[in-house]
Amino acid sequence: MKLILKENVAGLGFKDDVVEVKDGYGRNYLIPRGMGVVATKAALKQHEEIMRQKAHKLEAIKAKAQSVADQLKDKKLNIPMKVSEAGTVYGGVNAALIAELLGKEGVEVDRRIIEIKVPVKVVGTYTAHVYLHKDITVEVPFVVVDEDAPVVEIVEEVIVPEAPAAPAAEEAAE
Repeated sequence: MKLILKENVAGLGFKDDVVEVKDGYGRNYLIPRGMGVVATKAALKQHEEIMRQKAHKLEAIKAKAQSVADQLKDKKLNIPMKVSEAGTVYGGVNAALIAELLGKEGVEVDRRIIEIKVPVKVVGTYTAHVYLHKDITVEVPFVVVDEDAPVVEIVEEVIVPEAPAAPAAEEAAE
């Protein structure tokens, strides 16, 4: 069954995409919830006309998504969490927490467009995928650390050259 999506559906497609789905999924889930409509000839023709008219608006939306992507490109989040002695994280890191931390950094992102592909169970480095537009995805690395661990500052090591042997020591030996 061909459908025209009326909103973004995770794992299927984005708004205004024409997708092929199984009949039961389309009839029993997507259409009753208003997420899609059947792609008849008339609906496809109307959809093409609407998309032609929206083309310039879509370019503006894509440009806005690209500007957010540029802001996110160099971000790396540090997430302090309660950690057991074994190194496992109490609670969890989820998309809402990532969105909140990005908001504090000055980049507003909806939690629904953030995906963490692996469960965050231990201290370490992970990656969150932010789907800003169907063509623009940004990977935001984040590090989960123990909130009770002492903060270690890295200080440059100062190398002091060894002083040559004192001539007084040689004179005393004679």
